[in-house]
Amino acid sequence: MTTLLHTLQTLETALHHPGVRCSREQLEQLLHPDFHEVGRSGAAYSRETVIRYLSGVAVPPNVLSDAFAVAELGPATALLTYRSAAVDPGTGAVLCTWRSSVWLHTPAGWQLRYHQGTPAAQPW
Repeated sequence: MTTLLHTLQTLETALHHPGVRCSREQLEQLLHPDFHEVGRSGAAYSRETVIRYLSGVAVPPNVLSDAFAVAELGPATALLTYRSAAVDPGTGAVLCTWRSSVWLHTPAGWQLRYHQGTPAAQPW
């Protein structure tokens, strides 16, 4: 279970891309073809919308994340949960979020199938 947690945590935080811009190719590999997201705002996002946004971010946000936990939901499915904090570039506010990601192990490797962010009480 420790290896799975480490693997999924590494893949998940690659989406935060600290100091490194995510390429479209990397994102297409990481996000399952049926991926979708519900953001902390409550808005739903398609795979293409997320790929377009993340690959176009010139300066990645400073995201701090911790409290990672993993639960196996089946032989090739896992739920990764954690919390994150990011500074809103427009207001300077710290946005604290509980996050949940469903990962599938496919022939292409682990791919993110679903992601959801829920506003967290501030501060933690």
